[in-house]
Amino acid sequence: MDYKYLSELLFPSVTKTAEDLEVEFPARNLKEGAIVSRMAPSPTGFVHLGNLVQGLTSERLSHQSGGVLFLRVEDTDRKREVKGAVETLIETLKHYGIQFDEGATMDGDNGIYAPYRQSQRASIYHVYAKKLVSEGQAYPCFCTEQELEEMHAAQEKECANFGYFGKWAKWRDRPIEEIEQMLGEGKPWVLRFRSTGSIENKIKFTDLIKGEVEVTENDIDHVLLKSDGIPTYHFAHAVDDHLMRTTHVVRGDEWLSTLPFHLQLFRALGFKPPKYCHIGPLMKMDGTSKRKLSKRKDPELALTYYKAEGFPVEAVYEYILTVLNSNFEDWRRANPNAHTDEFKFSYKKMNPAGSLFDAAKLRDVSKNVISKMTAEKVYELATEWAKEFDVDFYEKLTADMQRTLSIFAIGRGGNKPRKDYAVWSELKEYMGFFFDDYFKLCDQPDERFDRAVIAKIVREYADMYNPEDEQNVWFDTIKALGEKYNFASNMKEYKANPENYAGSVADVSGFLRLAVTGKNSSPDMYAVMSILGKEKVVERLNSYAAEIVK
Repeated sequence: MDYKYLSELLFPSVTKTAEDLEVEFPARNLKEGAIVSRMAPSPTGFVHLGNLVQGLTSERLSHQSGGVLFLRVEDTDRKREVKGAVETLIETLKHYGIQFDEGATMDGDNGIYAPYRQSQRASIYHVYAKKLVSEGQAYPCFCTEQELEEMHAAQEKECANFGYFGKWAKWRDRPIEEIEQMLGEGKPWVLRFRSTGSIENKIKFTDLIKGEVEVTENDIDHVLLKSDGIPTYHFAHAVDDHLMRTTHVVRGDEWLSTLPFHLQLFRALGFKPPKYCHIGPLMKMDGTSKRKLSKRKDPELALTYYKAEGFPVEAVYEYILTVLNSNFEDWRRANPNAHTDEFKFSYKKMNPAGSLFDAAKLRDVSKNVISKMTAEKVYELATEWAKEFDVDFYEKLTADMQRTLSIFAIGRGGNKPRKDYAVWSELKEYMGFFFDDYFKLCDQPDERFDRAVIAKIVREYADMYNPEDEQNVWFDTIKALGEKYNFASNMKEYKANPENYAGSVADVSGFLRLAVTGKNSSPDMYAVMSILGKEKVVERLNSYAAEIVK
């Protein structure tokens, strides 16, 4: 077979060579050890937590080494592509703080290795396709869908492995005359890789996360170019990772099965393969067993879930670091106020088997992150969330910015800041009582207390409340009122002899809390009353006193 002639027959319009592309896409001028990595998702309309895990891993590896992170959109599978998905993808990754140095953007491409959308790089792939054909490493296949289905059925009947290989590779060694005839008749064809592998052989490969992996050689003549001239993912990623000078590829370990073929491709193309980091799956407990997070069963797999719930990006980012690196939590305890960029991320600390997603832990991390924010930062992020997901709440939060800032400032700062909420969607429940439209009596007093007595205490306090009182005077007033009704003002004495009292000052404060906020638990009552103002406090106290004895 004259492979040079065949390559001209299949790609007559391709005039560039692989050498031309090496000049067009030169090696990067980076310091030694700098990592070049990428995110290369498909625009299917579903951006999931796994994308973020892989993206954060790539981002940390590249930027901590003084390297480059770029975004490439792998949109060669037109059947799966969803309209608007590229824009959704870019916006979502931007929202979660994955900072790209170059790549696809909302406005086009940014970087000298453009285009960064594979659908726009067909002419580049054809150069290498022609090269492989000219070297006898690829060939055209004219099998119809029906023929491939019949082949599959025959393999199933013979209990053979599935795929286009060996005696099943009908077009692997066809004479040039038959190929010319099919081309002359305008028959559609795909370009297949001519594999030299055997399933009798094993190859060893060192993965940066999983360590040494032994895999079976690939013997399948996989498709490189589809009948429309668009490459498969396998072919495109090999060409692109070489030309974009990718040094490290981070991806899910579901791609391990394709590794033998990918290594074959890099070798056939004359490229040095990148280093691979195959990440184990995110799992969750289902009863007593673990399973992978599922798009169908688990809403928390979708990144849109975290935005809609109102998890701060910083919290999600920090939580993922706890998932990825086993030493992050120890570092955080030793460096409670340090920025996450100061943490030395390492692929060596990643669990080869995958990590367990813990929703409760994510909430704890988020509460901790929010507790350290300034009131101004909480206002900024909370109003940003409410504007998109709860417009009425947004209008109330922004109607009086200073008042809202005062609310967010309660219990903030100091060594032990309050940790009342984990997500912005919980804010309305937490602080709704500050607004008449949201105020309601959610809780009831303990049944051991006489409601008539509660009403008297609350009503009397309404007459006593003075917003000018300092906090210690304010609390002394509550203690004195409680003593009048035999509620101990000294908690130590009450705990020593509870049978001598109707209750304690904590119970009296609880009655007032219920009256003013409608809940048994709320932020600091002195601050709450100060923000509500005397008129509103007195109104609620009297209303509650009347309501509780009905």
